[in-house]
Amino acid sequence: MNREEEIKKRRTFAIISHPDAGKTTITEQLLKFGGAIREAGTVKARKTGNFAKSDWMDIEKERGISVTSSVMQFDYAGKRVNILDTPGHEDFSEDTYRTLMAVDAAVMVIDSAKGIEAQTKKLFQVVKHRNIPVFTFINKLDRDGREPLDLLSELEEILGIQSVPMNWPIGMGKNFQGLYDMRHQRVEVYQPVGDERFVDFAEIEHHPLAQNPFYAQALEDAELLQDAGNEFDEAAIIAGQLTPVFFGSALTSFGVQTFLETFLQYAPEPHAHKTVDDTEIEPFNPDFSGFVFKIQANMDPRHRDRIAFVRIVSGEFERGMSVKLLRTGKEVKLSNVTQFMAETRENVENAVAGDIIGVYDTGTYQVGDTLASRLKTAFEPLPTFTPELFMRVQAKNVMKQKSFHKGIEQLVQEGAIQLYTNYTTGDIMLGAVGQLQFEVFKDRMEREYNAEIVMTPMGNKTVRWIKPEDLDEKMSSSRNILARDRFDHPLFLFENDFAMRWFKDKYPDVELMEQFSV
Repeated sequence: MNREEEIKKRRTFAIISHPDAGKTTITEQLLKFGGAIREAGTVKARKTGNFAKSDWMDIEKERGISVTSSVMQFDYAGKRVNILDTPGHEDFSEDTYRTLMAVDAAVMVIDSAKGIEAQTKKLFQVVKHRNIPVFTFINKLDRDGREPLDLLSELEEILGIQSVPMNWPIGMGKNFQGLYDMRHQRVEVYQPVGDERFVDFAEIEHHPLAQNPFYAQALEDAELLQDAGNEFDEAAIIAGQLTPVFFGSALTSFGVQTFLETFLQYAPEPHAHKTVDDTEIEPFNPDFSGFVFKIQANMDPRHRDRIAFVRIVSGEFERGMSVKLLRTGKEVKLSNVTQFMAETRENVENAVAGDIIGVYDTGTYQVGDTLASRLKTAFEPLPTFTPELFMRVQAKNVMKQKSFHKGIEQLVQEGAIQLYTNYTTGDIMLGAVGQLQFEVFKDRMEREYNAEIVMTPMGNKTVRWIKPEDLDEKMSSSRNILARDRFDHPLFLFENDFAMRWFKDKYPDVELMEQFSV
C-alpha cells in the first residue's frame, strides 16, 4: 500500500465531554472492539483494582477522572484509528484545547440525564471555532434520562449546531428495549434472546418487540423526525455544521459498535494545517512535518522518561530520520519513537500524516514546536491560558532540593502549570487555571520525584508582562510582585484590577502585555 492510501486510512479524533458523562468508558469499549484490550475495566470498578485502561496515572485511578490526554491506536474495519481521550475536568482545559488542535474530528459524549453541561459547552466552542466535524453519542440509556427530543433541541439551542439522529432509543432505564436504527434500517435489540441482536425493519413485525408500547413510541418519534427533522448531509457533517447523533450505553457496550462503524464511514481523513504565514500544508505533501501538542513526564515511572506527543501533518516518519526543530534551527534525530495503547507502547518504524507518535524527550522539545524535513515556517501557535490562581512552593526537606527542582522543571514543561520566580527573593511561585492542577502537581511531586512540598496560597493574581528595557525593581510592591517566567521574561503579578490601574497611572510609559512579545 502506498503512502497516500495509508494516509486515507487514518481517522484521528478526540473524545470530549463534561466529567462523568462516560467518556473514558466509551474509549475503553472502542479499544475493546479494536482488539486493543481484552476487557474494558469500567472506571467505577475501583474495588476490584480493574481500572480504566486509558487512565494510567495513580491519581486518575484513585479518583476515576482523566487529568491527562491519553493517546491510543488500533485498527478496525480497514481504518487506522487514533483516539485522544482528553481530560474532562475543567481545570485541565488547556491540555484539552491543545489536543483539539491535533485531531480531525471530535466525538461529544453527553449524559442522557443531564444534557449539555458547562464543560461540554466550553469545549464545543473550540471545536466549532476550528470547524471540526462533531459526532454526538448520547450515553447512559440504561438509566432513566431526559426525553430524546428535548436533548436534540438542547443541542441546537445551546450549542447552535443542527443535528440528525442516526438511531433512536426504544424506551430507557429499566424499560430500555433497544435502538431504532434509521441509518441501517434495522432494530438493535437490548439484551436479546439468542443471536437476534439485529432485526431488519422488514422482519420486525414478526418480533415480540413490535407489540411493545415503547417501540410504538419510538416509531412515532422516528416518523416525526423524518418529516420535520434535518436531512442527512455528509458535506454539512464534514464542515462541522451538522452533528450525527447516536444513542447507547457505554457501560453495557450497547450501541457503541454501531456508532464506531458508522463514525469510521463518515469521519474525515487527515486535513491540512496552517503555518504562521497562512500557508496550508496538505497531508499528501511528501515532506515530513508535524508539531508537538503535548509533553508528558513519567509515563513509565520505572524509567523516569518524558514523551513529546507529535501530530504528523504531512509526509511519512521513518525511524532514525533527521528533521529540523524550527524554533532552534537545530537538527534532531528521531530514533526512539513510540506509539501507544494507553500505558503500553511499541517502538514504531514508520508512521504517516494523521498519526500521533511519541518522541523520547531529554528536554529538547516544547509544546507548540514544529518538526520538519524541509518546511521553513512553523505551524500556527497552540492556545495558551494565562493562570489566575497562584501558590508559593518550597521543598519540605532542604536535602531534597535536587529532586524538587527536577520535578518542577519537568512538570512545568508539560504546560499544565506555569512557573514564576520572584525577582527579588527568588521564591518559586506556580500559576494554574484551577485548583485541581495544584493537587495533581503536589501528588506527582511526591509519587514520581519523592519530593514533599509545602504550598502556600497566594490567591488570584493578574499576570502582565513588561519589556526588559522597562524593568526597574523599584516598581515592585506587595500589590504588584515583580517576577520572571521560565524563559526569564519580566512580568508583574497584580493583586487586582485596582492595583493594575494604579500602576498604569504611576508608570504611563510602561507597556503591560497579556502575552510576552518582543
